[in-house]
Amino acid sequence: MASGGESSKVPEDADPWKVPDFTKDDNPSGVVCESSFAMLFPKYREKYLKEVWPLVKKTLGEHGVEAELDVIEGSMIVKTTKQMWDPYIIIKARDLIKLLSRSVPFEQAARILEDDIACDIIKIGGMVRRKDRFVKRRQRLVGPNGATLKAMEILTDCYVLVQGNTVSTLGPYRGLKQVRKIVEDCMNNIHPIYHIKTMMIKRELAKDPELKDENWERFLPKLVNKNISKRKQPRVKRTKGEYNPFPPAPPKSKIDTELETGEYFLKEVDKRKRKRKEQA
Repeated sequence: MASGGESSKVPEDADPWKVPDFTKDDNPSGVVCESSFAMLFPKYREKYLKEVWPLVKKTLGEHGVEAELDVIEGSMIVKTTKQMWDPYIIIKARDLIKLLSRSVPFEQAARILEDDIACDIIKIGGMVRRKDRFVKRRQRLVGPNGATLKAMEILTDCYVLVQGNTVSTLGPYRGLKQVRKIVEDCMNNIHPIYHIKTMMIKRELAKDPELKDENWERFLPKLVNKNISKRKQPRVKRTKGEYNPFPPAPPKSKIDTELETGEYFLKEVDKRKRKRKEQA
């Protein structure tokens, strides 16, 4: 309550869940404890990291975080300094070097320093046992010419990168949850197109004020599992034939056939003449 019995007025268009920006004036004394994080990177990322590392140092330096690149050990290190005022920015810096090690370009990885942006590294390597099946399902996430991946990024407002045994995502928290659901279901043999269709329908239904508060189940596509288990299939009754104690007769050889037709006793000249007549 404000002084004089007047209540503080909140604007109608204000978002009550939005976290206010944390500035340097909110913590002028800085942080007391020192923290550091290190992250290893593969050999093929060394050339790219050398090129963009001045930008990484400059970006993190604006927030009071020191960054080091150790090419000999193949690691990236971020440390807190006395000029750092945001205590959570060191966690954001750790996520930044984690994304850089997973082949995410710096232009996208730098978005992690924003307050409403988070990241998620989804490990898909152990979800499928067979290698060929794993490669096929991982390719489903990308789609023909990257169409499935692009549709996923547009609908979830996230950046998605499929690399090796992981899927790196970067975006708002709600979008990260949707991307994880799509990736895990894809590895469990559910095509991403079902989720993409569902999100597209929900987006259109949300625009209609009459259907905004109704149940949307009748509009959403239903997944039909066509893989019927062999245990649930009805058994086919086999009809038994008449019992025969004698085994079937062996197939006739060429000599037996010639003996039956009498061709076995003919001379070679007569055999040739007979074949010529049959051919004629």
